[in-house]
Amino acid sequence: MSVSGARVVPGKAVPRGAFPHVKVAGGFVFVSGTSSRRADNSFAGVEVDEFGTTNLDIRVQTRAVIENIGDLLRSVGADLGDLVQVSTYLVNMNDFGGYNEVWAEFFDPSGPTRTTVAVHQLPHPHLLIEIQAVALLPSGGQS
Repeated sequence: MSVSGARVVPGKAVPRGAFPHVKVAGGFVFVSGTSSRRADNSFAGVEVDEFGTTNLDIRVQTRAVIENIGDLLRSVGADLGDLVQVSTYLVNMNDFGGYNEVWAEFFDPSGPTRTTVAVHQLPHPHLLIEIQAVALLPSGGQS
């Protein structure tokens, strides 16, 4: 583990700024805002046809974001079941239904607390969703 419990996780998309993917402090894991961006800088849930028409899929992006968060948590010995609080940022609240549908594939009502807000934009025009999270580090996890 790097200094101050902060970590950029190998094999994941490199943060687009001077911040870690995760930081462990006081028994908690803080996960920076996470998107559907892959390590090669492509995005899950984005299709561009031969005419340049872009199709963005909130369900595919949401699933990829949650799976990315799971990977980041596993890098410090935690998993999605350890999440206690999530903040979700949607570019369009019309995507709330699709987001909720995928959310329910991973969590039930006993899952983490959650706040969802609409934002004007995210760091790339192909992004529909970004999630920031806090998890309780299980005993035996890295600090």
